[in-house]
Amino acid sequence: MHPEIQRRLVHASGVVIPFSYLGGLITWEHVQVLFVLCTLCAFVLEGLRLSGLLQWQIFDTLTRAYERDHVAAYALYMIGTTVVVLTIRPEVAIPALLLLMIADPVIGVLGSGGGLTMKPFRVLATMFVICTLIALPFVHPVPAICGAFAATVADGAKPVIAGYVIDDNLTIPPAAAVSIIAGQQLLETVPSVGL
Repeated sequence: MHPEIQRRLVHASGVVIPFSYLGGLITWEHVQVLFVLCTLCAFVLEGLRLSGLLQWQIFDTLTRAYERDHVAAYALYMIGTTVVVLTIRPEVAIPALLLLMIADPVIGVLGSGGGLTMKPFRVLATMFVICTLIALPFVHPVPAICGAFAATVADGAKPVIAGYVIDDNLTIPPAAAVSIIAGQQLLETVPSVGL
C-alpha cells in the first residue's frame, strides 16, 4: 500500500474515539482521558524518534521528508485535537475533530497540490463542501459553514516559520472549533432571517 494512503488511514482511525462517544459507549470524560493519554504516548514516541533512540520502519513510512528532523504530524494531530477536547464542549468539539479526522484525509487522497505550496482551488472547494457536510448534523448551518471555512483555510497552506512547517493537523481542530462557536454567537446576536 502506498505510504500516503497508509498515512491517511492512520489519520482517519482517530474517529474511533469520537464515534465511541457518539454511540454512547464512553463518556466525554473518557474521551478527554483517552486523548490526553494518546498525546502523552505521542510525546514519548516523538522524543525517542527525534533522539534516535527509537528507529522503527513505520516512522520512515508514515512521516514526510520535512518531518524527519521535526515533530511529526501525528504528534501535532494529537496536540490540536486534545486542546479542543479539553477546552470545548462536545457538541462543538466533535465536529471540529471530525473535520480533521475525515475531511483532511479525504482531501489528502484527492490531491494536495503537492509539497508545501497553496492547494488548488478545486481541492479547497472540495474541502469546504466536505467539512460543511460533516458539521451539519451537529450544528446549525451558519456555524457549520464558519467551521468549514476555518478548516479549509487551515488546510489551504502550510506556513513555514523559522524553517518549521506548521502542519494543518495542529490548526484545523482549534480553528474550526473557535469558528463554530463564533458562528453560534453570531446567530444569537443577529435577528433571525429564517435560517
